[in-house]
Amino acid sequence: MLNLHNFVINTCKRLLKTGILALLLFTLSVGISAAWWNGDSTTTRQSRLPQGDPIKDGRALLRYALPIENEPVRKIQSSLEDISNRLRGKRWTSIGSDIAAASRVLSTSKSKLLASVPESKQSEAEAIIAKLDQGIINIREVVEAKDGEQVLEQRAELLTLVGQLEELMVEGFPFEVPSEFSNLPQLKGRATIEMETDKGSLTFIVDGYSAPVTAGNFVDLVQRGFYDGLEFIRSEESYVLQAGDPPGPEVGFIDPDSGEYRNIPLEILVKGDEEPIYSFTLEEIGRFREQPVLPFSAYGTVAMARPEIENDGGSSQFFFFLFQPELTPAGVNLLDGRYTVFGYVVEGKKVLEQLGKGDKILSAKVVAGLENLVEPEA
Repeated sequence: MLNLHNFVINTCKRLLKTGILALLLFTLSVGISAAWWNGDSTTTRQSRLPQGDPIKDGRALLRYALPIENEPVRKIQSSLEDISNRLRGKRWTSIGSDIAAASRVLSTSKSKLLASVPESKQSEAEAIIAKLDQGIINIREVVEAKDGEQVLEQRAELLTLVGQLEELMVEGFPFEVPSEFSNLPQLKGRATIEMETDKGSLTFIVDGYSAPVTAGNFVDLVQRGFYDGLEFIRSEESYVLQAGDPPGPEVGFIDPDSGEYRNIPLEILVKGDEEPIYSFTLEEIGRFREQPVLPFSAYGTVAMARPEIENDGGSSQFFFFLFQPELTPAGVNLLDGRYTVFGYVVEGKKVLEQLGKGDKILSAKVVAGLENLVEPEA
């Protein structure tokens, strides 16, 4: 009986470590075009191709993932984000047009911007808008001087302010998590994690607005010190850096209060939906053409690992996606809709590039957003 138990444990560990790799290799073996096949041997689903360039910046993806509906702030954000694309071709006139567009919306739509902010946060929002006004003046000066480095720096500062304004527009939590998951921690908002490794530090933001159960589980485990001292697992062929495998015979987190393995369900919020889909891949429910709010399109995407054959088999293991466009093109890869993305690395990507198998997580801590963690019901 003991031997059978050990076999099952070892098999589960092997599946957790190899499931992502197997899927990526399958992607290569069948070709990316297979993701567009509609079942007709003579045609392909050309509409599956993404419209425009996919967003590859984690901070931008997090901004767009906020549950708000304010058109002016999104226009300002879009204009400012477009500057980096223009700068690659040194299209200074176009950069000036982007800044003018952002400035125009800011000056004509202040009342609309403030209308989405709760009254208790109005003064804070007004202060941010004033900083944006001054920031627009500053960036115009460096554009005129054609100082690309300063343009990028000031663009980043402006987008940080835009993100802060957008966060003020979020009022309450946008949906109810199904009661069947009330025994699990939930993150009703966002949290920032600092992870110290033996190669340097990483900072990433986890998003409970899109994946409250997955993000809540992760923040809870960080608070418990679960990840401190654990080693990274990396297969050179898989383009992922995985961690969270505890030493010993266990394959995940055993809750000390219940003595039971903590199962985390597959959790995917699709663009346009009001709440996440649980326990099913998008392919399984015929929605493989649709895009998650949090996609695998940024280097340093943070996602939940699970056995390939068990959608709700996640627990403590997670992985950083080391984005490779030739392997998994953004918007047309087989990871979107199959694994739960719950955050993005926003600082320390150079450190992430250096990490490999055998490197360790020295410590992980929540540095912001812990107040958003809701502990499970007793």
